[in-house]
Amino acid sequence: MKPSASAEDVRAVCEKIETMGFRAHPMPGAQRVAIGITGNPGPIEPAEFEGMPGVAEAIRVSKPYKLVSREVKQEDSLVRIGAGVEAPIVGGRELAVIAGPCAIESRDQAFRAAERVARAGARLFRGGAFKPRTSPYSFQGLGQEALEVLDEVRERFGLGIVTETIDPANCDLVEQYADVLQVGARNMQNFSLLKRVGRSRKPVLLKRGLSATLEEFLMAAEYILSEGNYNVILCERGVRTFADHTRNTLDLSVIPAVKRLSHLPIIVDPSHGTGKRNQVLPLARAAIAVGADGLIVEVHPEPDRALSDGFQSLDPGQFELLMREAAAIGTVLGRSLTLNP
Repeated sequence: MKPSASAEDVRAVCEKIETMGFRAHPMPGAQRVAIGITGNPGPIEPAEFEGMPGVAEAIRVSKPYKLVSREVKQEDSLVRIGAGVEAPIVGGRELAVIAGPCAIESRDQAFRAAERVARAGARLFRGGAFKPRTSPYSFQGLGQEALEVLDEVRERFGLGIVTETIDPANCDLVEQYADVLQVGARNMQNFSLLKRVGRSRKPVLLKRGLSATLEEFLMAAEYILSEGNYNVILCERGVRTFADHTRNTLDLSVIPAVKRLSHLPIIVDPSHGTGKRNQVLPLARAAIAVGADGLIVEVHPEPDRALSDGFQSLDPGQFELLMREAAAIGTVLGRSLTLNP
């Protein structure tokens, strides 16, 4: 649509799409609204819309992923987490940092971690309540008890909450407590879950699968957008390769590739991407340098005593250093990161 298009113009186009038997997907941007069309079995003649008031152009999308493509929406999408003018935004000038323990182990552990990451300048807190683990004997999370702790963290420290939902049946409960629904790497192609979070009003953090190609990654995001939820944050968290010096291989080349093909913001998880504490800071610096919109980092008050992923978790002092370094690199690239004094 044209920047001058009115709400009535947008509504009229959407109504026409619906009367044709297709689905309209209006996606507001900073300057103008883009409207995607899905459900059509073949190409639609652009002239059907080009003469309508407020329409700037009608573009045939060539990519298999329609709604996530820059062919539909050229400007970057901004994902606001929470309400109010001060709510964190992922994809804008300010870098987003999500930090906290792999799993919520206790109220004391969560509060100690939250106090330190908030003091360092992070505005979003991560913590697993439900943990899909490789071994059935590993710590699986505290479930609803952990969600209630995360709710307290939000109230006490003013941090937005990011936590994982592991299946459609579990999603209703997680939705009550989370500000962002995380879909983990093992669930990237859990299509029932993708459709369910696509019907949510909460933003979704979608992690790349362990061996997913870029197209498979974007198609997974397309599932979510096709259900009407356009607030999707992509996350590169490393892929499985032959390398044995790291837990995974962090594919930073995917960041500029995503930026070229999609309007969705993308952040990086250097904790899972490396699996080794001494590699998290260097790869976090590199992620900011290559253009990531932010980071999700595991931080534990006592990493060596963590019930899960302690070997890749930073202690609070290391996280403070990461924040200072990320802010310095971001400044060179015109990005900001507010640090607490």
